[in-house]
Amino acid sequence: MKMGTITFVTFALLIFVSTLSSTESAKILAVFPFTGPSQYICVQLYLKTLAARGHEVTSVSAFPQKSAIKNFRDITIPIEQAEHDTFVNIAIEEMVRSKLDQLRGVQDYVEMSILSTFQSEDFQRLLHSKEHFDLIIIEVLLADSLYALGPHFNAPLIGVSTFGTDVVIDQLVDNISPVAYVPAPSGAHLDRMNFWQRLDNLYVYTMELLHAHLVMLPSQQRIYERYFPNATLDLSEVRRDFSLLLLNQHYSYSWPRPLVPNAIEVAGMHINDTLQELPADMEAFINASPKGAIYFSLGSNIKSAYLPKEKLSAIMDAFASLPVNVLWKFEKTDLPGKPKNVFINKWFPQSEILAHSNVKLFITHGGMHSLIEVVHHGKPIVGMPIFYDQHLNVELALAKGFGVVVNFRNFSSADLRDAILEVLNQPKYAENARAACANFHDRPMKPLDAAIYWTEYVLRHKGAPQMRVAARHLNILQRLSIDTMAVLFGVPLLLGIFVIRYFYKTLRALFGKKHGAKFNARKSKRE
Repeated sequence: MKMGTITFVTFALLIFVSTLSSTESAKILAVFPFTGPSQYICVQLYLKTLAARGHEVTSVSAFPQKSAIKNFRDITIPIEQAEHDTFVNIAIEEMVRSKLDQLRGVQDYVEMSILSTFQSEDFQRLLHSKEHFDLIIIEVLLADSLYALGPHFNAPLIGVSTFGTDVVIDQLVDNISPVAYVPAPSGAHLDRMNFWQRLDNLYVYTMELLHAHLVMLPSQQRIYERYFPNATLDLSEVRRDFSLLLLNQHYSYSWPRPLVPNAIEVAGMHINDTLQELPADMEAFINASPKGAIYFSLGSNIKSAYLPKEKLSAIMDAFASLPVNVLWKFEKTDLPGKPKNVFINKWFPQSEILAHSNVKLFITHGGMHSLIEVVHHGKPIVGMPIFYDQHLNVELALAKGFGVVVNFRNFSSADLRDAILEVLNQPKYAENARAACANFHDRPMKPLDAAIYWTEYVLRHKGAPQMRVAARHLNILQRLSIDTMAVLFGVPLLLGIFVIRYFYKTLRALFGKKHGAKFNARKSKRE
């Protein structure tokens, strides 16, 4: 009898555990439409970790996994790489002109990526299928028409902003960006601004808001209506229904700023703590340089191989004059005139390179991921910013004392060489980089762990409405307290005006009568 009871209890426990496991496992749709790899790099480890924890992940991107992964399904957005590179180069050329051209360039690139996603046959099949998802995870940068996937699949929305937040992204969770001390990421100033810098920051904020609401959102509304013809909600309602925002930023290397509870900083979640071994030829080349080695990359969008000849010549002359070896991310297999101390490759495992003890310096364009990785590994930089947020990212390195800047638009080989030697020969840059690294790592939870925890928190709490501020239920007059301030200050003001006007009329009438009586008395005497 006892054995039968034990068997029954064991069987009941197995059923309970099985039920619990199925409850905790969720079906997740992740959509990252950008045709450049940078944004997907930010979330790849995060999505793989969700799959490893038992969740079924469907990933829509232009970058499928190289081998099959348990619980992980790819829906691939087809892209023509040459067409993509041409488009990106045109967009970047636009971005370096005026602020308006910069906004147009970003919008053109984003819309190209979004339309490529919607036009994908596999994605259309998914849209028109009867598949159920428990959660939608999506890149939020100007991708508003894709936010409709939340109501379309009747699932909570988690947004990932791979470049951090700004005044437009803040609106998704009703966060605030006080313009007096929160810099615009595409601007030129840090958080401690004088009057003229605050004025310029206000100008950038205003331009971004006006462009978002007058140009970008109407365009996204049209895409939304085309691909979700049966939708009942206006896009303005859909875009304010996010359960959580994961932000690729952290105050330790940038600036402290206010954040609502469902806006979580997770900078560094893309960095795998388990480092892979470097290829033997790279390892040997790094170790063959007694005074240390340098790593040079302009990121995934700017191709070194297609730089103008005069820039390539200046870079090679600078590298040839250095007493150290240089690893250069170069997209062709051959570089005529390449110095002997330079190792070129189309791709480098950047995090593993920066983690190497003999790599002393990173020459970078200042992209968000590059900045995060140098802070994570504690390495100084020579920054060569080209467009958008890169200028401010490099400015942060300068302010923290772990980098110097070279003007990418106009530099000589001597300029680049002197900047490199300045950082290599002055210990303060490496010391400040290590200090920034220590600050970055001193957190209660690792960034990837935080991203996973809050993602599963949203799943456990069915969208976690308790984290959302009430501002989402208010119109703009209510959110800014204009209606209440009108009553609080307007009624007393009107009352004061009425009282002053009343006394003015009373006194005028009174003095008018006295003046009239005196005038009449004088007139009577003359008669």
